[in-house]
Parts: sequence; structure tokens; C-alpha cells
Amino acid sequence: MLLGAVLVLLVLGGAGPASAHAALKSTDPEDGSVLKSAPRSITLTFTESVGLLDDSFRVLDPDNRRVHIGEAEHAKGRSDTASVTLPKKLAKGTYVVAWRVVSADSHPVGGAFTFSVGKASATVASVDTGPVENPATASLYNIARYLAYLAVALVVGAAAFVALCRPADRGPLRKPLVAGWWVLLGSTLALLVLRAPYETGTGPATAFDSAAFTRTLTGRPGLALLARLALLLIAAVFAVRLSKRDAWPRPLLAAGTALAVALALTWAASEHASAGIQVPVAMVSSVLHLLAMAVWLGGLTTLLILLYRTELAPAAVARFSRIAFVSVTVLVGTGVYQSWRGLGSWDALTGTTYGRLLVAKLAAVVLLLTAAGFSRRWTARLVTVDAETVVRERVPETVGGPPASGPKEPVVPGAGSASRRNLRRSVLAEVAVGVVVLVITTVLSSTLPGRAAAEAAQAPTTAAGLPAASVTTIPFEVGRARGKVQITLDPGRVGDNTVQAVVFGPDGGIVTVPELRLSLTLPAQKIGPLDAKLTDQGGYWGTNSVTLPIAGTWTMKATVRTSEIDQVSVTKSVRISG
Repeated sequence: MLLGAVLVLLVLGGAGPASAHAALKSTDPEDGSVLKSAPRSITLTFTESVGLLDDSFRVLDPDNRRVHIGEAEHAKGRSDTASVTLPKKLAKGTYVVAWRVVSADSHPVGGAFTFSVGKASATVASVDTGPVENPATASLYNIARYLAYLAVALVVGAAAFVALCRPADRGPLRKPLVAGWWVLLGSTLALLVLRAPYETGTGPATAFDSAAFTRTLTGRPGLALLARLALLLIAAVFAVRLSKRDAWPRPLLAAGTALAVALALTWAASEHASAGIQVPVAMVSSVLHLLAMAVWLGGLTTLLILLYRTELAPAAVARFSRIAFVSVTVLVGTGVYQSWRGLGSWDALTGTTYGRLLVAKLAAVVLLLTAAGFSRRWTARLVTVDAETVVRERVPETVGGPPASGPKEPVVPGAGSASRRNLRRSVLAEVAVGVVVLVITTVLSSTLPGRAAAEAAQAPTTAAGLPAASVTTIPFEVGRARGKVQITLDPGRVGDNTVQAVVFGPDGGIVTVPELRLSLTLPAQKIGPLDAKLTDQGGYWGTNSVTLPIAGTWTMKATVRTSEIDQVSVTKSVRISG
């Protein structure tokens, strides 16, 4: 029920604006500068290391046409830079440079700026980068991230509870543990598949692009996800051992601990800890923080399941109480360090989104600790009642006479049952608030840290960004087939444009068709039809170059063939600006 509520909130909330984790410190040429001669290259410097994409740079000339440039690379081996070579000869006028990179913590960031050669152009194209992330891709990717956090907490927490608390009946834990393992496996696969469209800001259909997927497998986030998959396969062996009643030998316990640490490293290596200041210390802190969270919250879930499904021995509850105290201590210590590292100043606590989320997390943690205090109280009472019961049962009695050690005090009826019920309620409250804390933690991991926000505020102001893309939806119906074609022209202005066309069925799902043709005509100027020459890109149809020479209202004609004999042509007007 808690997981369902979280997913509903995620779906209804949608994907917000992308978080720019790598702030742009400087550009060469500088934004808005006028140069006497054309530069030979463009270099951007960021506040942290960045990853480069196949289309990290896009340069538009004064006529709003794309300039043929070299391959993006790091300047002089510096990972915090991005550089690209320019042609030897550039015409006079103003150029727009649009850029897109991936931060060291795996989140994409983009923007644009201008420079002029000789003199500035009389008019400069109005540019707007728009969202860095595709809303559909970002929503699916973030849901997979949330599920991965929830699943790793359950898997690691349950394993730690069984190994350290040694409950007598482990049967009720088998299904939750298996479910957690499958959810973690599925969410990791989803993250791996969606990684390429998430980085490039394209729709989910582009996940089927083999070239983009290959690039994902060679990048740091992709390698971390592959390592997580391999570790999950190893973890399946430990899951089998959990079903046995015997205690874990020390070598197996050490191997399980190493496996949990390795799993936590796959998160630390691809998020905030991997970039910024004091990276080695931050990586250790991040691993300890994630493991402490998993042992506490996952252990609470395990405790709750056993309290409702079986007669859990008070000794096991007491052992977990001590483990939880250690976990909370580690969480507080690592949390303070990570807060200092992420904020950078007290002003960022209330002046940035990261700081406000951190305040919300701290408030939720206070509630969680309050519930934990009640749980410790009921645990102590349960253990006390159990101990008193054991003592009374062991007191010997003489035959035909009173007890050897004096009169036996009566046990309060139902004292243990009342303590157990109260413990269930307090643990349930802990789990509920813990899920909220986990959600806030996941959001924090994808939010611009306050320290980076301060650096971004000191960075030069860039131009408005890329020209906005034009999205046109054309419905069609032929025979029994009907649906719609969503056509994206980027940037949707005069000059070179890229085209992506996705065909949707009546249920809103993506469908494949044998052929899709697209042409554009400008009747007012008797131009066209211009054939877009779309090709099947595996899940969608597209092309990288359609030149529209004049602004105006163009007629877009899409021809959809659904079978060997059925096809239909539909038209719609689209506005192309200058």
C-alpha cells in the first residue's frame, strides 16, 4: 500500500525541470563576445567533470544553419571541460552554440550561448533550450530509481536481519525477499535501457537505438548498472542460504557484507558522491549511509512482517533494537557530513531547493526517531515480560509444599500480547515514515546541491538556449487501423532541422508500421514538396537533416502504410519561424 501511494504521487507529480549538477564556469569564446577572427575551437569549463555525448555540441551560423564541427572531446585531458573544433573559415555574424553534457553524478545538463565573428548580426535567433529531459523518459527513469532504492533496502535489510538477529522462523521472509530481488533486478534493467534517452533528452522509443545503447554500456553509469546486475546474480546464492535455519558461518557473513558494500558502491559511483570536493571521503560516507539506511528501514520492514506472521522471540527483537541504534548513529554522522558537503553555506539551507528538501528530510527523520523511541520502549517491556516469565517457569517447587524461593508473583495476563501489539503499531509507523524519508532521499540525489547552485550563480549568464522544437500530432485512420503520428521538428525554424516521427496506436502505445513518409510544402511561395526521407530508426522514424529555407506556414503531409495494401495520407499545417 505504501509503495502504491508513492508510485501514484510520482505519476501525478510528473517530471520536473532537470537539475543542472555541473555548473558552467566559463566559455571560450566568451558569451556575447565579438571576435576579430574566427576561433578554431570552442571550449567549455564546468564546476565538475562531465561526460560527452555524440551530439554534445550544436553550432548554428548567422543564417540559422548547422555548422559542421568536429567530435566533442575533453580539452587537454581535463575531465571538467568539453571542447570541439570549428571549420577554418566562418562567415561574419553571430553564432549560437548549444551544448549538452552529462554531469559526473550521471544527470544531464544543457544550455546555449552566442559569439560573433567580425560583427554581431542585425538579428539573432531567439533560442530556448527547453527542458533538458524528456518528460516521459524522466518519469520512467525516476520511477525505476525509486523502486531500486526501495528494493535494495528490503533485500539488504532482510538479509542483515536474518544473519544478525537469527529469527527462528524465516518462512514469512522468503516471498518478500524474492520480490525485492526481482524488483531490484527489473528496475536496474529499466535504468540501463532508459539511460541513453535520459542522457540525450529524447523519448523512450529511442532506447531501442543500438548505437546509443552501446554508448551506455561503455559509460560510467552504464558500467555501474552492469556491475549491479552481476552482483544481483551473486546475491541469489545468498538468498538460497537464507531459507536454512542454521546460523551463518563467519566466512559467509563476511562475504555477504562485502556483497552489500559492493552493491552500495554502484549507487555511490554514479551520484553526488562521485563529483565535487573530497570524493574519496564522500564515497565512503555515501556507502555507509546507504547501508545504514537499508539495515534500519529494511530491517524494520522485516521485523514488521515477522511480528504479524509468526511468534518472534523477544531476544531477536532486542538484537535488532541494538542494531538499529548503531544504524541511526551511522546515519546521523554520515548525514551531517553529506549535508555540509552538499550545502556549502547556511544560506543554501533555505535559499535552494536542495536545502529545503534537506529540511523536509530532517523533519521526517525527527518523526522517524520519535517512532523509533516508542519501539525501543515497547521492545524493552516485551523483553522484560519474557524474562520474568522464564524466571518464574524455572523456579522449583517442593512436592506438597510452597515454592522453595517464596511465593510466586502472578504474571499480568496479556502483558506480553499488549507489548507485542504496541510494538507492531510503532514499527508500522516507523516503516511508513521511513518510506517518506527514502523518497525524499531519492529526490535529493537528483537535485542540484546548494554548493553547486552557488557556483552556478557565479557562472556567466548564458543566452536563452536552443530554438524550441516544433511538435505536431497528425491523426490517421485506414481500414481497421487508426492512431496518430507525433512529428518533432528540431529546432522548428528556418535552416537545418532534425525529424523524429513516432506512431501511436489507439491505446496510446507505440506501434510499428511498414513505411512512413513525410513531406513539407510552402504553398504561399510554391516551395515543395520537400521529402524528409525518413528512415526506420528502430521504434521510430527519423532523419538528421531537413532544410527549410523560408519562414511561413508549411503543410506537413504524412503517409502511413499499415499493410501491403493499406495506406493513408494526412496533412496538417505547421508554423516555421525565421
